[in-house]
Amino acid sequence: MRTPSQDPRIRTWAEGRRSTAEPPRCPSNSTLNQLQTMERNSKIEGTPYSDPKTNLKSACPLQELGFKDLTELCPDTCSSQIFPSPRALAPDAWEVRLAETRPRSITMASQGLPPSRMALLGMLLGLLMASCFTFCLSHQNPEFALTSPEKSSTKEAERKDTTAEEELDSEVLEVFHPTYEWQALRPGQAVPVGSHVRLNLQTGAREVKLQEEDKYRNNLKGLRKGKRLDINTNTYTSQDLKSALAKFKEGAEVESSKEDKARQAKVKRLFRPIEELKKDFEELNVVIETDMQIMVRLINKFNSSSSSLEEKIAALFDLEYYVHQMDNAQDLLSFGGLQVVINGLNSTEPLVKEYAAFVLGAAFSSNPKVQVEAIEGGALQKLLVILATEQPLTAKKKVLFALCSLLRHFPYAQQQFLKLGGLQVLRSLVQAKGTEVLAVRVVTLLYDLVTEKMFAEEEAELTQESSPEKLQQYRQVHLLPGLREQGWCEITAHLLALPEHDAREKVLQTLGALLATCRDRYHQDPQLSRMLVSLQAEYQALAALELRDGEDEGYFRELLGSINSLLKELR
Repeated sequence: MRTPSQDPRIRTWAEGRRSTAEPPRCPSNSTLNQLQTMERNSKIEGTPYSDPKTNLKSACPLQELGFKDLTELCPDTCSSQIFPSPRALAPDAWEVRLAETRPRSITMASQGLPPSRMALLGMLLGLLMASCFTFCLSHQNPEFALTSPEKSSTKEAERKDTTAEEELDSEVLEVFHPTYEWQALRPGQAVPVGSHVRLNLQTGAREVKLQEEDKYRNNLKGLRKGKRLDINTNTYTSQDLKSALAKFKEGAEVESSKEDKARQAKVKRLFRPIEELKKDFEELNVVIETDMQIMVRLINKFNSSSSSLEEKIAALFDLEYYVHQMDNAQDLLSFGGLQVVINGLNSTEPLVKEYAAFVLGAAFSSNPKVQVEAIEGGALQKLLVILATEQPLTAKKKVLFALCSLLRHFPYAQQQFLKLGGLQVLRSLVQAKGTEVLAVRVVTLLYDLVTEKMFAEEEAELTQESSPEKLQQYRQVHLLPGLREQGWCEITAHLLALPEHDAREKVLQTLGALLATCRDRYHQDPQLSRMLVSLQAEYQALAALELRDGEDEGYFRELLGSINSLLKELR
């Protein structure tokens, strides 16, 4: 059997390898297999096969002999020319290939060792190979260490998905970051949840801002966390406020800051104290008086027997200016001046009656305390007497004004008015000649009294109050039956003939308020129907002119609506 060195193909290939400068090419797989067989046979026969020129190791690089390059797994620790790949070698060639990988001295020495020691040496080298292989793998890839590959892969997958979603969102929508001020929103921008969005009707653009509740909520969270609100801490501290409050309770004055002192100095330069003004006015023979002092002086002048008529009228005229204020009217009551004015209604001078009623009307207006004292002082009887007797029209106007101020929002006075025959007095006043102006005022008073009682009953039903004192007083005022008995249904209907639009408006309102009580009387009055039809035609033309001028809800259109409602109810 020929040795590998005697094979002409091997010799030719080796000589060509030495003769060429290019890197040698490895023989084919079939040639390598043949070389491996010859080397194995030579070892079995006991003939050493270690010719370096024809050696299998020198004939071909390590990769072509089945050695796997381990540099990718352990480049810094292991040498790729030491350990052969167990998968590339046959079981019977492993021992031969292992001997070739040792240094020359070890190979030569191992040929003289007994087989038992050779087996032990092979086992030790195998364990060394396994340890080095495991060490290389653990240092190259962390996932081969004591970790969970499944968790690592899951986290990596989630991280990739999150990154992909963020990239997708940033590409599709642009997030808008609102503030607490209105800002325009461009098309395609995304609005955070909870933002306040509106459409600007002037520009047509959508505007966004944060809710004010979020701002307050953030401030509240800041307080809970121990943070202060955005306040000017350079002005006062909490301790300063506490000390100032303590001094305020004790009545002591708090020391002013520099700004307060400067402001006070400026005020002092612009204005003078009241004490200095009084001294200056005393030098000029001018006395400064309070409202109370002025009213006392006026009442004394009016009540003085030595005062002339002109002085009395001037005193009442000035007094009316002061009693318009509620506090002054009550002050007038406190020192007895109200009763003095009420007694002035008994004067024989019409001017005194007129201006006394003028003062009373101003004092009665929306002042319950003064109204009660007036009823107890006999003002209602005196006013009705003046209206029922021959007096100048100007005096009756002022007296009717005082009567209306006394009766409004005062159910007890309304009861006394009905008991004293006030409806008869007003009917005589309206039916008198030349009193059309007074008739409109009377109708307005009746309308106010009817609606006032109606609203009081509706308010009691809404509040579910069974027997309030005010409602009980209104229920004792039997105004509607008295109006029907005194013939006010016909009197009010005939007042539609007044030429003024304002007078017609008030009459139409009163007719509507009395409709439930006077419906049968209205049906029996043919003059009322003819008057309503005539007014309907007149106001239709006026409403058309208003509509032509661009007034959709004009004054004449409202009057036309009232007339149409009455006609509909009376059909």
